[in-house]
Amino acid sequence: MQSSPTAPTRPLAELTIRGIVLGALITVLFTAANVYAGLKVGLTFATSIPAAVVSMAILRFFKNANILENNIVQTIASAAGTLAAIVFVLPGLIMVGWWTGFPYWTTVAVCTAGGILGVMFSVPLRRALVTGSDLPYPEGVAAAEVLKVGSESAEGDLENAKGLKVIIFGSLVSAGYALLAAMKLVAGEAAKNFRIGGTASGASTSYSMLLIGVGHLVGISVGAAMFVGMLIAWVGLVPYLASFNPFTDSLDTVVSTVFREQVRFIGAGTIGVAAIWSLLRIVGPIIAGLRSAMAASRARAGGSVLELTERDLPIGIVAGAVLLTLPPIAWLLWNFSTGGPVHEHPAAVIGGTLIYILIVGVLIAAVCGYMAGLIGASNSPVSGVGILAVLGASLLLVAIFGHSADPGRTNALIAYALFTTAIIFSVATISNDNLQDLKTGQLVGATPWKQQVALVMGVVFGSLVIPVVLDLLKNTLGFVGMPGAGPNALSAPQAALISSLAKGVLGGDPHWNLIGAGAGIGVVVIVIDELLGRSGKMRLPPLAVGMGIYLPMALTLLIPVGALIGYYYDRWAKRTPNPAFAERMGVLAATGLIVGESLFGVAFSGVLAWANRAAPIPPIDAPLALVGKSFENAAFYAAPLVFVGLIWLLYRRTRSMARE
Repeated sequence: MQSSPTAPTRPLAELTIRGIVLGALITVLFTAANVYAGLKVGLTFATSIPAAVVSMAILRFFKNANILENNIVQTIASAAGTLAAIVFVLPGLIMVGWWTGFPYWTTVAVCTAGGILGVMFSVPLRRALVTGSDLPYPEGVAAAEVLKVGSESAEGDLENAKGLKVIIFGSLVSAGYALLAAMKLVAGEAAKNFRIGGTASGASTSYSMLLIGVGHLVGISVGAAMFVGMLIAWVGLVPYLASFNPFTDSLDTVVSTVFREQVRFIGAGTIGVAAIWSLLRIVGPIIAGLRSAMAASRARAGGSVLELTERDLPIGIVAGAVLLTLPPIAWLLWNFSTGGPVHEHPAAVIGGTLIYILIVGVLIAAVCGYMAGLIGASNSPVSGVGILAVLGASLLLVAIFGHSADPGRTNALIAYALFTTAIIFSVATISNDNLQDLKTGQLVGATPWKQQVALVMGVVFGSLVIPVVLDLLKNTLGFVGMPGAGPNALSAPQAALISSLAKGVLGGDPHWNLIGAGAGIGVVVIVIDELLGRSGKMRLPPLAVGMGIYLPMALTLLIPVGALIGYYYDRWAKRTPNPAFAERMGVLAATGLIVGESLFGVAFSGVLAWANRAAPIPPIDAPLALVGKSFENAAFYAAPLVFVGLIWLLYRRTRSMARE
């Protein structure tokens, strides 16, 4: 008796309408959170894992939901959340006085054009850096494990439900402390500058749950490196440089001026050298990836049928998409520079800018993709790459126009350099995330070209949200350094640095001696890091050291603390019956800390806007305050007790849920 042939297995649905809609909705949440985090501390967080957990917690109510559909949701949401790192550049246009707000469609177009280029540039890198390499892709692998567990068993459903509860609880803890600080019941920060003999230094911290969460996610190695950078800055550089100051101004003015106008440029030099070193290490994989992509294209043209899991967007479509983005970018550059010196030689300057964007964009995509695979998207040197991009753009403009004594002319060129860098930075942010998502897809059996389409969708969704959040935060909280910034102003540290570098190069005072000193520190740190790596000991990432030097202590001190908390939590997790699940619960708790404070910050800016709708004089900067200045001492002493208590409560509850 003949058996009937087995019916072919129907492939699982990937790109579905409900998945795209859910991805777009999650995008709004995580993009807003990342915009705020980037403006507050100059760091953003990878959203793949929390997006995957939220997606599965919702789609599990649909009978035919599957792992590949969930993967598309997290791909869309993580791409959009990562694009929020554009805030490392765009606020610089406000700081130099070129923009007074963020023109909606111009901002959308910058993010979209650069983001699509980032997706396209990373397509040929997938084979070399994902399927053909042994890079660990920590966040991509973790997201894949979350998807697998959630899709394969009822136990997975329970774990996802617990994960969602931990994210929510962490968010409530974080937002709760931020609310208490806004009510003035606890202090939001503590700072003290002091004399040391003939010099001075300072110590400060921000009671920010977000920083604890960031520290947990970046890990002990990065946390230790940032602590080393902080010590270099505040124990070494600030006292040394302050000793040359006559102290005719107040102590606080001297310390803040030395740090802002000298130490931060040294940190920029360290970051720049770290980014260059990252590029030099990956020239080989870049070439291999391009060769592999071309080989796949030839195989497809010859009639070969590739496995679903090996089908990228065809190289012809990739090249066509890149070419189609060039006219809109050229128009953006033309429109932005209208009436300025660029229009003296428009064809040469704008044409040269397009070539610069293409060449640097390809290199940046490779650098960020490789580093995301090595240490994770959260730790990738996007900021360092942005520094190199703005230096390159500024130097090219100097070569064409020279230095001018006309401040208006110089400011127009500074703005043009920043606008060019913003487009390049969109490329960097997306390529920083793409390969991580494609690694997740490889591990769960996804179709690469469908993920690449989803990444483009994520770029579009994120681009539509970013200018709305930016404008809200600018109009209410403001950015440090911009006219009219209030006491709640966000530091926007990366944008401040990048705009300062453009001002220095084009204005004829680029602080090369300070940047050079920072580069020397970077070389020493690179040597130490390589020696530690060869000895098998904990590394000292040079980029993180540079960030520790560059960022104010108030924004760095708690990151090493969070890294230490995460380190001891993970040691505990490894001793549990289900170590992977316990570690993942810690990651989700830390993510909740970031999301909660970030979303409260966005909501608080809305409250400020409402409170100041009638433009009172002076403006209302603490609309939620329940107590006056007489309570400041009590709030100062209550802050560390409440802060530590809430962190202890969160991690105690997380451990309890992980053990159950």
